[in-house]
Amino acid sequence: MEIKELTRAEEQLMQVLWQLEKGFVKDVIEQLPEPKPAYNTVSTIIRILETKGFVNHTAYGKSHEYYPIISKEEYQNFATDKLMSGYFDNSVKHMFSYFVKKEKIDLKEADEIMKLIEKLKDK
Repeated sequence: MEIKELTRAEEQLMQVLWQLEKGFVKDVIEQLPEPKPAYNTVSTIIRILETKGFVNHTAYGKSHEYYPIISKEEYQNFATDKLMSGYFDNSVKHMFSYFVKKEKIDLKEADEIMKLIEKLKDK
């Protein structure tokens, strides 16, 4: 199945569902920051996520308990691949240098990343 890109609102709800592992709309709303969105808004977005193949539900009468069917790691891989190919010519070096230039990575983090890359190369 092909993974589709999520909107910011959809991704925010998926983050909550990944954390909860399963939950009703009210459970998702409880985890969201203030100001809390309307119940109907969250319910609609979750149903869109279901249509997109990200979540499924178990029905208990009229209540639905939702759970992710695409893992956070699967979406992370999709989003990273899209970012790498769309903005950095599939080059970790280009991406790394971008974050360094934008001061999103400090010297200590850069050193840790380089050590991690060296470890991965040795495997």
